[in-house]
Amino acid sequence: MAPMQSAGPEMLRRVRGEYLEMPGLRLTAAQAQRLWALDRTVCEELLAALVDTEFLARNRDGAYVLRKPTA
Repeated sequence: MAPMQSAGPEMLRRVRGEYLEMPGLRLTAAQAQRLWALDRTVCEELLAALVDTEFLARNRDGAYVLRKPTA
C-alpha cells in the first residue's frame, strides 16, 4: 500500500477515534506512520497537530498517548 500524502480532517477523525477506542494506545511516530500508511512528514504533522490541540501527549519514551484530562 502506498503511503498517503495528506492528513486531512478524515485522517484526524480516524486517529482520534482509534485513540478513543483504545485509550491505552501508545505509538511512536514510526509505528503510527506504518499503521495509518502515512508519509513521514504528513504523519509528523498530524501527530504534532494532535499534541498542539492537547488531544495527545508525547511520553518520555517518545510514544504518543491519549492526553489525560487534568481535573
